[in-house]
Amino acid sequence: MPIRTALLSVSDKTGLFGFASALAKRGVTLLSSGGTAKALAAEGIAVQSVEDYTGSPEVMGGRVKTLHPRIHGGILAREGTDDQDLARLGAKPIDLVVVNLYPFEKVAANPLASLDELIENIDIGGPSMVRSAAKNHARVAIVCDPADYERVLAEIEQAGTVGKATRLELAAKAFAHTAAYDAAISGLLSGPRASDADATVGANPYPQYLTLPFERAYGLRYGENPHQSGAFYVERSAPAGSLARAESLGAGGKELSFNNLVDVDAALEAVREFDGQPAAVVVKHTNPCGVASAATLVEAYRLARDADALSAFGGIVALNREVDAETAALLAETFLECVVAPSFAAAALETLRTKKNLRLIATGAPDADHAALQFKRVSGGLVVQSRDDGAAGQATNGKVVTKRAPTADEMRGLEFAWRVCKHVKSNAIVLAKGELATDRARTVGVGAGQMSRVVSVQIACEKAAGEASGSVLASDAFFPFPDGVEAAAKNGITAIAQPGGSVKDADVIAAADRLGLAMVLTGVRHFRH
Repeated sequence: MPIRTALLSVSDKTGLFGFASALAKRGVTLLSSGGTAKALAAEGIAVQSVEDYTGSPEVMGGRVKTLHPRIHGGILAREGTDDQDLARLGAKPIDLVVVNLYPFEKVAANPLASLDELIENIDIGGPSMVRSAAKNHARVAIVCDPADYERVLAEIEQAGTVGKATRLELAAKAFAHTAAYDAAISGLLSGPRASDADATVGANPYPQYLTLPFERAYGLRYGENPHQSGAFYVERSAPAGSLARAESLGAGGKELSFNNLVDVDAALEAVREFDGQPAAVVVKHTNPCGVASAATLVEAYRLARDADALSAFGGIVALNREVDAETAALLAETFLECVVAPSFAAAALETLRTKKNLRLIATGAPDADHAALQFKRVSGGLVVQSRDDGAAGQATNGKVVTKRAPTADEMRGLEFAWRVCKHVKSNAIVLAKGELATDRARTVGVGAGQMSRVVSVQIACEKAAGEASGSVLASDAFFPFPDGVEAAAKNGITAIAQPGGSVKDADVIAAADRLGLAMVLTGVRHFRH
């Protein structure tokens, strides 16, 4: 059926005027309500107000505008089935509904917004029109996203209508839109903010009702293993700098796999611990195998790669500065799965795009506040937690508990190792060296994911080989026995940062004193499972 009448009522007016003008030029009758009608009229676009069409004025301060049989009858009417009822209402078919909702989520993001303000931003008429149009998508096209204006208009201009496949796709998107909207409302109203007199405490991160709206970005070749299927879903409002907002700049090789995405995210999280200077992280199976910071990006990457060159082969590299030509040339020397960075210089892309299966991901600058809830699926539910924010300064400001305090270089290394250790699977041990004179630091050995902490120490020392001597050590949780400290001293390690909190802390500290090690207790644990 041709598009004869369109109903427009939007909060987000992005692209509205061009879209509405093009419809009007095609002879489509435009119906509109409230602020949208006024905005269209101010642009010189012919529009009939909903109030004039229904013969019913807006009431209750605008709370009731479109809740009228002539509106919903016009949207829900089925061609050839409801014609008599539609005539009895004095209504006409509405073929295109362009509606997006009051900005509840935007208002809710302000922790100072009052509960009354939030309630007034709960849209009633909008979701009703969206759902009516989506239900009747056999005849009606529903557009709730300005990003769809262009393709909808293209179909109308080509065929006079919106095709069946597009109407179905738009209907599904519309139901997702209202579902996400309702999820935001129920989540906020089931938290303490709803009962807080001033509504100033901020939304509860753990509401009684948690509904997570995601949209499928693309399918994956397979999941964690070839016999598993997979897909990548993105948040409705993913923050800047996240994988969901990243741009692929590679030479057109393979898509990112399930494992690639998990590894890239782990690498990004780790490299962003070091925003103060150029840094590089090499990740294999979600664990950093080499990390370094230095005066230049190319030096940081060289140090990170050489920390465990064997493991770096086929790894994921994350960098926290734009990739320049010199760094790109060094990256090209090793087979890598993916390089992720804020951006890539043109000369760097020219070099790296010659590696046809190397994925290049540009994230842009990260959102300054990227705190978020984290989820892990368990049988029948989710476990949810706040993001593990912060590691910077925890070693530097820790409590020295041994007779000997760390030297300046040791403290530089401890601070660096501590930040890396946060991103290594538990039980985690990181060996590192820091140099204040050159303002650089690097890992020399990593022990990850072991059932015994002393075994993690042994693995880290084996990885470091001769580099273990003179290095410092960070442990993500306390040493339950002195054996870990004794193994460290045996391999020439000189200083340790650990949370403390064991019933045997006194024995562990005594062992460090006996062996001449310096020890700092941070008071913070960074388990990662």
